[in-house]
Amino acid sequence: MKTVQTDKAPAAIGPYSQAKIVGNVVYCSGQIPVDPSTSQITGSTVGEQTRRVCLNIKELLRAAGSSLDKVFKTTCFLADIKDFAEFNDVYKEFFTSAPARSCVAVKDIPKGALVEIEVIAEI
Repeated sequence: MKTVQTDKAPAAIGPYSQAKIVGNVVYCSGQIPVDPSTSQITGSTVGEQTRRVCLNIKELLRAAGSSLDKVFKTTCFLADIKDFAEFNDVYKEFFTSAPARSCVAVKDIPKGALVEIEVIAEI
């Protein structure tokens, strides 16, 4: 098992790793819309925040030796299910291979974010 760490994605805000590699699979912790250069939430809409999350995931996967087109499973969390359509509009720009997905609304996301996404990908 190998730990993945990059300063091009937000640092973990708790006792966990940004990602772990086991065999030829990378398991990425949930990413929220934090700009790694400022450590602040960016974007006021779910679309803007989804874009930031996807860019963070892209960098985390790159650090692990993978890419967005190798993602085969995502788990997505929305603060409000009413934002589902706007979320999907941005999500489909990044996850063009249409990985398997779960998407649910939750009561709260860390730091008041509107969206969080975790991914599993091949290396």
